[in-house]
Amino acid sequence: MKKMNCRFYALLALEAILFCACKNNKVEVAEMFCEYSEHPICIDTPNPRFVWNYSSLDDKFEQGEYRLRIAVDKYLLNNQSAGNGRFIWDSGVIKSEEPIGRYIGTDKLASHTKYYWQVTVSDKSGNTIVSPIDSFETAKMDQSEWNGVWITDNHDKDFNPAPMLRKSFVVNDSKIQQARLYVSAAAYCKMSINGRPVSASVLNPGYTHYDKRNLYSVFDVISLLESGENVISAVLGNGFYNEIASVATWDFEKARWRNRARMICELQIKYADGSSQIINSDDTWKTTTGPYVQNNIYGGDMYDARLEAKGWEKPGFDDSSWNNAIQVDAPSSLLTSQVMPAIETEREISATSMKNIGDSVYVYNFGINMSGFCRLSIKGEKGTKVTLRHAEIQKADGNIEMGNIDIYYKPLPDMAFQTDTYILNGGEEEFIPDFTYHGFQYVEVKADRPIQLTQESLKAIFIHTAVKPVGRFSCSNDLLNTIWKATNQSYLSNLMSIPTDCPQREKNGWTADAHISMDLGLLNYNGITFYEKWINDFVDNQTAEGRISGIIPSSGWGYDDWIGPVWDAAMFIIPMAIYNYYGDTKSIETIWPVCEKYLAYLAAREDADGTVTYGIGDWVFYDTQTPTDYTTTCYYYLDNLYMSRFARLLGKDGAAYGKKAEALKAFINNHYFDAEKGLYANGSQAAQGVALYLGIVPAEYEQKVADNLSILLKNNQNHLDFGMLGSKTVLRMLTKYGHADQAYELAIQEDSPSWGNWIKRGLTTLAETWKLSPSFKDASLNHVFLGDIDAWMYNALAGINYDEQRPGFKHILIQPHFVKGLDWVKAEYHSIKGLIRSEWKRSGNEVLLNVTIPVNCTATVEVGEKKIELASGEHRLKFLNE
Repeated sequence: MKKMNCRFYALLALEAILFCACKNNKVEVAEMFCEYSEHPICIDTPNPRFVWNYSSLDDKFEQGEYRLRIAVDKYLLNNQSAGNGRFIWDSGVIKSEEPIGRYIGTDKLASHTKYYWQVTVSDKSGNTIVSPIDSFETAKMDQSEWNGVWITDNHDKDFNPAPMLRKSFVVNDSKIQQARLYVSAAAYCKMSINGRPVSASVLNPGYTHYDKRNLYSVFDVISLLESGENVISAVLGNGFYNEIASVATWDFEKARWRNRARMICELQIKYADGSSQIINSDDTWKTTTGPYVQNNIYGGDMYDARLEAKGWEKPGFDDSSWNNAIQVDAPSSLLTSQVMPAIETEREISATSMKNIGDSVYVYNFGINMSGFCRLSIKGEKGTKVTLRHAEIQKADGNIEMGNIDIYYKPLPDMAFQTDTYILNGGEEEFIPDFTYHGFQYVEVKADRPIQLTQESLKAIFIHTAVKPVGRFSCSNDLLNTIWKATNQSYLSNLMSIPTDCPQREKNGWTADAHISMDLGLLNYNGITFYEKWINDFVDNQTAEGRISGIIPSSGWGYDDWIGPVWDAAMFIIPMAIYNYYGDTKSIETIWPVCEKYLAYLAAREDADGTVTYGIGDWVFYDTQTPTDYTTTCYYYLDNLYMSRFARLLGKDGAAYGKKAEALKAFINNHYFDAEKGLYANGSQAAQGVALYLGIVPAEYEQKVADNLSILLKNNQNHLDFGMLGSKTVLRMLTKYGHADQAYELAIQEDSPSWGNWIKRGLTTLAETWKLSPSFKDASLNHVFLGDIDAWMYNALAGINYDEQRPGFKHILIQPHFVKGLDWVKAEYHSIKGLIRSEWKRSGNEVLLNVTIPVNCTATVEVGEKKIELASGEHRLKFLNE
């Protein structure tokens, strides 16, 4: 590939004057990851992956080969002269341009062991770079190594109060060198040592098909232990494992896995003198119930402070009257480490206003829609019952409105929707629920007798799976900036160890919601371990005949035909997206047998035309419905196309899938395409967008189909008329085929229907539908599946795009569009290869474009018909401002 040096290029319109800020800084290995985590202590895969990238802005460095070494003694890596046989593993010299390796040694990695690793890299000129020494720690490499057993109390699964468990043990006087706590639960476990939480995370562990797979966490707890008596304690929550009451629509009360909440744990202590100690979960633990009166994932928590046993989590407490725990069956036969980030608090939010309605009702407005719960600080009379009811809408009279989100809820006595209950013990008290979360902006605090609260008495706690931010976008249009923020807020609010549709009404892992929002998710957050976990849920979800459900996980609901292949396509789209963004094929390896079985199932259901036509299509369309037989056939084509690509990447024979994809493409163009008119199906905006986006349109008709899409919008006063599939495809295809200015005008539209109209109406997250019911029926205000406009900002306005031919941003496509109405755009994406930045600004009759490309990567800048090849480094380009 040709590199641009520090030279001057005099160019015509849409050409560039390039100033390459070439720097010959020393190249060093920068970020290092094991299983895409920094210094993890929870590795239980036999073949962990190692990834690294580079610092500096050197434009000449190109990795040619690497050598990866692993040792249990850091000294060996510091002294390269040590014999190779003393390393746990030496990869030898591997020719590769990609900074990623995988342990493939013949020796099995030992459990509970800290390993050190280092990579030595040579560039194509023979220069050598030695990385810093990093570490990872193994957890349970074999399930038979668990010493602890699953335990709970002796109550039935329909008993409401939560199990409380404690174990007293003595720590030696010797200095503690290391302490690790391994713990799993079904569903949740709030665990402390000596009254202090073992982690700041909540709702642990992650949600799975509990009868197929359970996750365990590993915590470093050395700081919590003391010499002498110590106490480890736990309270167990129901979550989706034990939905006791039939309060919701999705049949979790009928779950095949439903049972009394339970846990397993193992505390391993290593002392400096070489001795060790293990405290296991077993039937010597003591158990009772207390103030945790009730918890329901859709309803809320009920806590009666009058039932507290003071000091039960600390040494010295007399538990002689408590019962012994009982050993119970494991929920599943598979217990694996939770590598994805846990759910954590992002921030605590103060109310922007409070309305006092009488002396016992207070309504708080937190100014932003979110997922989480509240912290209540209160002083009142003993026995006072206080409820916290969470909503997205506030009525004109100051009261809250639940009608848009409680439509599927069937309330029972003392179990209202999104309502936490606290009963005071008397005095100054604080309440935070432990085993539920809500979607809300407004909270009604109501007491059964007069109370005095201030605006500071209630704080909102915003929680989500703690994925690391990696992207940032801003531009000269404040409306677009606000839409970007609202989309990210919606995305995070729906990250709860699975990608959900909404954080209040459903909390389910709807498959299409997730695949439509993949690009915006991965451009803004490092989500690979999160989605790899969810791919495992797909494996556990599939039936023997090959079906998957519309919600994953599912205990049996959602396998119906009305959902169908457009939703099911998540099993293909998500692994492909991970490959495109990270250059990693593990998700494809994991999902391959699921896809095989699924496509065999669809093949058995084909009609006389060789296709399938059932299911949902362009969901939540505004006015014009695109035929679902058309959209289903299009995504059936995509399934087979991606399967043929999967086969190529895995070294398998995918010829049959490629042939099927071509046959479906031909059928779509013969059956649904009017070549003379340049229209697909019923000529809707979504029909045009989908055909172009999926690459179905014959090359000679692409521009005509795109131009007709543009005309459709013009004839509709440049208003959108599509649903979910159109939201993913229309802006992108307008931009790709020369209508970027029109796409921008559509994006900033403020009349209904539009993203801008939601913002104009004061929403801080994205709504579920373009049509918001004035009677508040079935329309969540915190969905993300219409939010691909966020990714479009990165891809089309800033121009940051992956190259399918060289995935993982090894080669980067910078394709900005200097649309009329924007003065400047700034975006950055911290890819797995390093920081990519694209910024442009109008200056007189020029547009100045600044681009940053990571070390060991290349890029192509495309503006109009012109292409400029770039090496790594910082680059300044100028274009004529037309």
